[in-house]
Amino acid sequence: MTIATAARTAYDTTYGENAAENYEKYFVPAIGGPFGADLVQEASLQPGERVLDVACGTGIIARLAAERVAPNGSVAALDVNAAMLSVARSIPTALPIKWYETAAESVPLPDASFDVVFCQIALQFVADKVAALREMHRVLRPGGRLLISTPIPNAFFDVLDREIAHHVNQEAAAFVHAVFSLNDPAEMRDLLVAAGFQVPKLRNHRKQLHLPPARDFMWQYIYCTPLMALLPQAGNEQTQALERAVVAGWQPWTGEAGMTYEQSVLVGTAQRG
Repeated sequence: MTIATAARTAYDTTYGENAAENYEKYFVPAIGGPFGADLVQEASLQPGERVLDVACGTGIIARLAAERVAPNGSVAALDVNAAMLSVARSIPTALPIKWYETAAESVPLPDASFDVVFCQIALQFVADKVAALREMHRVLRPGGRLLISTPIPNAFFDVLDREIAHHVNQEAAAFVHAVFSLNDPAEMRDLLVAAGFQVPKLRNHRKQLHLPPARDFMWQYIYCTPLMALLPQAGNEQTQALERAVVAGWQPWTGEAGMTYEQSVLVGTAQRG
């Protein structure tokens, strides 16, 4: 099974209600929310603008955008995963958001219908990235703005990758590989140009993130991602060995109140000509 296939299988078929709720409870405050706030800030949204959040997960970008474009703007968001959207719909927003259960490669919305399109920490999981970016290009109005981000590998998550491969199997480690699989600025630029965007801009954005203690964060991360379906349940010898190895490996980032590490994302911005 390839990395892309492993990630797509897990996201499309095994991500359940509990994992989606855990994603909103743990991943969004720790990682998705801080980076989402920065990406929305960079967009310089104005009241009245029309926004689309592609591969929205539980909707953090959509909610932050709604605060900026209210009261007269509009926000739509789409994701392939029904459980994620169920959680997204349950969270209050600054204005009503239209939610769509669909793949990024097939957006059921009219041409030139948005001023801004976001895709945060998700494009790496999309099977046909050019097709998805072409859809984002299509639904943007001329002069409309695209903002995307994908995570960059780092020593912190290398620990989790290595220990899952060692203590579980390569299929489980494939998810961690997939998370960081789209990090080359040249590759991202080529994808954007192939989709019709002219002169895209790429840059690294670094941020210090504050996390719970190592053991807590390891299990929170596992239970809010497809790893939940790929790893044995906590408490057996295999997972206890995994836990010990990861906690030891994360010692350099551990302090009295939890962990702190620096995460970088590749941010791509472009306009529709």
